[in-house]
Amino acid sequence: MDPGQITGVYGEVGGLPAPVSARVSEEQLPELRIYTVIAEWSQSDLVRGSRLRYSQQWTLITDSNDHKSIRTVLPPGPCVPVSGESLSRLSPIRGLRAVVRETGGHQLLEIWDLQGLRKCLNLTALNKHGRVYDDAQFGCLSWSECENKLLYVAEKNKNDVETAYSKDRSVYCEDWGEALTNKSVPVICVVNLQNGSVSVLQGVPPHVSPGQALWAPGSQSVVFVGWYHEPFRLGLRFCSNRRSALFKLDLDGTCECLSEDNLSVSCPRLSPDGSTLIYLQGRVFGPHNQCLSMQQLDLKSGKTSTLLDVINRPQTGEFAGVYEALPTCCWSADSQRVVFSSARRNWRDLFMVDRRSHKVTSLSDTLSDLPKLYGSWKLLTVQKDLMVVCCTSPNTPPTLRVGFLPSAGEAVTWQTLQQPIRTFDFHWTVLDVTPPPQEDNTHYSGLDFGAILVKPSCPLHEAKIPLVVFIHGGPHSQFPAEWNSTTAGLAKLGFAVLMVNYRGSTGFGQDSILSLIGQIGSQDVKDVQRAVLTALRTDITLDPKRLAVIGGSHGGFLSCHLVGQYPEFYKACAARNPVINAATLLGTSDIVDWRYTSVGLQYSYDQIPTAEALAAMLEKSPITHVAQIKAPVLLMLGARDRRVSPHQGLELYKALKSRASPVRLLWFSEDGHSLSRVDTQADCFLNTVLWLQQHL
Repeated sequence: MDPGQITGVYGEVGGLPAPVSARVSEEQLPELRIYTVIAEWSQSDLVRGSRLRYSQQWTLITDSNDHKSIRTVLPPGPCVPVSGESLSRLSPIRGLRAVVRETGGHQLLEIWDLQGLRKCLNLTALNKHGRVYDDAQFGCLSWSECENKLLYVAEKNKNDVETAYSKDRSVYCEDWGEALTNKSVPVICVVNLQNGSVSVLQGVPPHVSPGQALWAPGSQSVVFVGWYHEPFRLGLRFCSNRRSALFKLDLDGTCECLSEDNLSVSCPRLSPDGSTLIYLQGRVFGPHNQCLSMQQLDLKSGKTSTLLDVINRPQTGEFAGVYEALPTCCWSADSQRVVFSSARRNWRDLFMVDRRSHKVTSLSDTLSDLPKLYGSWKLLTVQKDLMVVCCTSPNTPPTLRVGFLPSAGEAVTWQTLQQPIRTFDFHWTVLDVTPPPQEDNTHYSGLDFGAILVKPSCPLHEAKIPLVVFIHGGPHSQFPAEWNSTTAGLAKLGFAVLMVNYRGSTGFGQDSILSLIGQIGSQDVKDVQRAVLTALRTDITLDPKRLAVIGGSHGGFLSCHLVGQYPEFYKACAARNPVINAATLLGTSDIVDWRYTSVGLQYSYDQIPTAEALAAMLEKSPITHVAQIKAPVLLMLGARDRRVSPHQGLELYKALKSRASPVRLLWFSEDGHSLSRVDTQADCFLNTVLWLQQHL
């Protein structure tokens, strides 16, 4: 197959839109109630080499006497491009829309109402602060109750920072690592919309960096998450184990801590009645991602209690714990229930927890006798008790659905608002894998894991199908049974794809996550190999002589381990930003703590490397098996990677070149760890497929 055809297939699967956020408003008429759903979508445009965002509106009509019964869904409005918007938020009472927009190097704050643009402030020209944060880690935009003030987080004014550093422009300024470069000293800002003034709130403790801020009831104080940045900052992205706390800051500058010390907190969400604040809580250090507890803080009494605890070993088919951030709106209208998505084994499911009973209920379609139509349910919002979700599966691209929160004992009546442009007739199945006794973890005995096998509906030529083993990074993340453009593209081109959730993946309980600590390079490698053997044993259409392995970050680490530890088994490897030598990565990664934790060593900020620690890291690294590697290796590296230095891949490249082993290296000078630029992703897919076709 020529490059043009491969690029065409990637354009088909990689250019499909996905909803990223939604909002709901409601209007009561004499005979009926009208709900308006506005969803914002993201779509990759390979021609521009960029991601486009657009919004689309739906009108739902319900009976006034039974407003949870959708009578009619009117045809959707046109897709409206949302250009340059980095943040937006609708005010709950008057329906004002606040937008932070990028234009000509400036950041503008716009307020829109039914008559058009009502107010516009040039935040850059006002020079009260640096750039407004629009990331998921710190970013926020919150309306006060009177809807005359807005709250957001921005970088501290550079002049203020320079004064603190004696105006020495060459002094090193720490930031928060991968994907948060240039985010260093965040401040909480308030805009008074009546007089157009912007003020930076004073009183935030100097040793914490604030983010995820929201107004407390009465709008005379704000609640925020503060990440401790002394003695130095560690990378935050994909790390739910950073020491942080919940703070309340009065507008007069008085600040108090609301949560316990030496924990990790995130996602504060205020109930509609203003009585309760929920948030997620975890441990500091240890696994970089973990099963979290959900805490509830009674704002009147100041007492905190656990709504959902960490789940160490989930019961079969039951809720497995909280592993994902909460959407901005996750409360029921009566302030008694919380809705959220989370990993559950090889799926992403939709759950509701009742504060009165602490009972957790799955809200996704329960077709007990049929295979699940959707393997992933992601909550975008719940407002006025109307949930808006994005549903996908390996053969079904993102689908927008809505449903009202059910009464006790009832199921949700789901309605599809937007079908994907097309679906694909790939066959997919979920495998449950139990390690044999010799591969059991003695400290965490009896754990199993899973994988998802996706196959082309009809093989292109041969009777037997080549198998690509696709390994997720993290390691504490997950491949849910959801739409994945890489998997879909490979299946469309005639490959079967096995996506493995080895022990240590999220969705299998905290014990599974902890079982991998100190066992990287062995337990996870054996799990992937066991999953491949299971797939080959249970599906005779797969070709055991044409096996390849691909993955990024820790998935690249495992890919390189597998071709080194099983040199006769795999015929090709494609690795994105892989960890190759954990010992040489120690001084360059933004998450130095994980370098110690992953090999089973305790971490502290004042840690000095020892010969024993470096030996343990080297021993667990793929570089130790490089002399055995026979499979041709394709490396794809981001020059701006702060998590795994591109010198890791270069180390393997040189080791393979010196042995005359087939190796090819792609260098993406403008990209980081996730290799997430649209043009990079297309380039990686094309080169990976050509590599697989050449060597399988």
